[in-house]
Amino acid sequence: MKIAVVGTGYVGLVTGTCFAEMGNTVTCVDIDENKVKQMRSGKVPIYEPDLENLFSRNISEKRLSFTTDLSSGIKDAQVVFLALPTPPGEDGSADLSYVLSVAKDIGPLLNNYAVIVDKSTVPVGTAEKVRDKIAESATVDFDVASNPEFLREGFAVSDFLKPDRIVIGTTSNRARKLLDELYIPFVRQGSQMIHMDERSAEITKYAANTFLAMKISFMNEMANLSEKLGADIDMVREGIGADDRIGSRFLYPGIGYGGSCFPKDVLALHKISEEKEYDFKLIDAVMKVNTQQKKVLVKKIREFYKDDLRDKTFALWGLAFKPDTDDIREAPALEIIDELVDKGAKITAYDPEAAENVKRIYSGSNQLQFSETPYDALRDADALIIATEWGEFRTPDFKKIKKTVKSPVIFDGRNIYDLDAMEAEGFYYTSIGRRVVDGR
Repeated sequence: MKIAVVGTGYVGLVTGTCFAEMGNTVTCVDIDENKVKQMRSGKVPIYEPDLENLFSRNISEKRLSFTTDLSSGIKDAQVVFLALPTPPGEDGSADLSYVLSVAKDIGPLLNNYAVIVDKSTVPVGTAEKVRDKIAESATVDFDVASNPEFLREGFAVSDFLKPDRIVIGTTSNRARKLLDELYIPFVRQGSQMIHMDERSAEITKYAANTFLAMKISFMNEMANLSEKLGADIDMVREGIGADDRIGSRFLYPGIGYGGSCFPKDVLALHKISEEKEYDFKLIDAVMKVNTQQKKVLVKKIREFYKDDLRDKTFALWGLAFKPDTDDIREAPALEIIDELVDKGAKITAYDPEAAENVKRIYSGSNQLQFSETPYDALRDADALIIATEWGEFRTPDFKKIKKTVKSPVIFDGRNIYDLDAMEAEGFYYTSIGRRVVDGR
């Protein structure tokens, strides 16, 4: 099948590459000339595990190509995916300007029947708006469908190739048949193909992300309460996660959720509710909890140093909002940096993938430095802060840490170390929802 993907961010690039891997001919369209040039040369502009190999192979096989020209990109395409940004506006609502602008441009360029698919996370009613924009100048038949993505950054390729479900929102039998044919290779092992109308598909994505954000926020609240009660949130997590009605995923407490999806989608659903004059109390609570949770670790640091952080230096391990990605959007680490710098502290940060993205934000800051290795970050540091649970942080050389850092003090926002082990190693160690140990 001939496919066009407009937009080459995380969703668009993974979508285009994985469809090409299934034997389709895919053209990815982006207005960024430098980015397109980079991709044509075989360089992946984002970090996502397993993407580079598929990307290179499909370019070599001439199934995957890139262009800045929308007209040539969608020429003869049977399906056109819109994987465009929908950032929150000043009032929190999703900004559809990119989506609707491209929809308007597509209209006169269509030369055959095609299904235009909203892959971006968009508010309810967007499919109708896209359809109206295209219809203003289209001279051929077309349909508009909603096909929300459920990709986790760090696992996006495996999630696309082996989905737990595929949601197709369309009331057109012709469009449904074409999209079913496109997705057949991905459901042969029993994945669900779920059909619904466009509006239901659009709200399904918001519902899924908001529910997961709520689950995380609930565990963060339970962690904070567990600390006050002398309970261990890790034990609580195991106890409730074993209940198959609850499940074990998204029950890990920490310093708040971030990334490109949860904060934006929760805020957008909040705005959608407001527009319909519906008081969605749970969403308000989720947003409030997450804002507070990003400050929890800094609060522990300030209490430990009696609110005097002047001339203190901290090693910060982790900058991305989660491991296995270079995405720093809404990353809790940025909140930690801002608060500590504001209090006069200095930071030496390490992240295996996200450092360059952070450097662009804090260029020129003399209070934030970057290191090439996690152990280099420890030199001259008064303590270690862990903000992202990268695999390489899980079993470090504790003796080397203790020898390098000024004081054996660790503030862990991701609960990656065993309490008894940290006490035995001689560290002061505080985490989230667990007792503080002091083996110094």
